[in-house]
Amino acid sequence: MKNKNFMWIIGIISFTAACIAAITAFLIVKDKQKKDDEELMEYLDNSIE
Repeated sequence: MKNKNFMWIIGIISFTAACIAAITAFLIVKDKQKKDDEELMEYLDNSIE
């Protein structure tokens, strides 16, 4: 019984860690994309002038 409970706890912790890692990666990618878009818009604005 203890072994089964231990496996459930490990599974829940692993699932939570995987979700946090996925969310963090998503936020980092979105932030990088936003910065790239801002740099592109700045470049385009400067090249027009």
